[in-house]
Amino acid sequence: MKRINYLIFLLGLILLTGCQQDNPDGLYYPFKNHVWKRFNILNFDIPVERSERPYTIVFFARHNGDFPYKSLDFNMIMNTPSGEERIREFQLKIRNANDKFLGKCELEICEVTIVLNKELYISKDGILLIEFENLIPRMETPGLLGVGIRIKQD
Repeated sequence: MKRINYLIFLLGLILLTGCQQDNPDGLYYPFKNHVWKRFNILNFDIPVERSERPYTIVFFARHNGDFPYKSLDFNMIMNTPSGEERIREFQLKIRNANDKFLGKCELEICEVTIVLNKELYISKDGILLIEFENLIPRMETPGLLGVGIRIKQD
């Protein structure tokens, strides 16, 4: 009887894990009061596996109508499990030349994305560390609900 219960449990576990969908939101960091403070450096730890296929890393930001700037400027530091470090500044466009919000907007929330790395090859299993620093020269950047990372394999 124990064996049958164990098999039923194992079968159920396999079905549950096999039916899970990928999280479309990736890793997300919401901001308290919809404000990213200037010196609030964000860290994302992403488990990755060695692969012959490259990874694509996408940064996304969700904002509301209170976001006052044309772009969100930020710095990224990425450390791969093999010890490689990549540093780069980005300018995520939020508004077009006519001052209209870019990206996908629903109700009063918009989401804009930028590809951080299109072909990242991982040569060693481990944790991909990604750090973001807000480069807007104000103590607080209002109108940001949060930012996040999506990672997928091509």
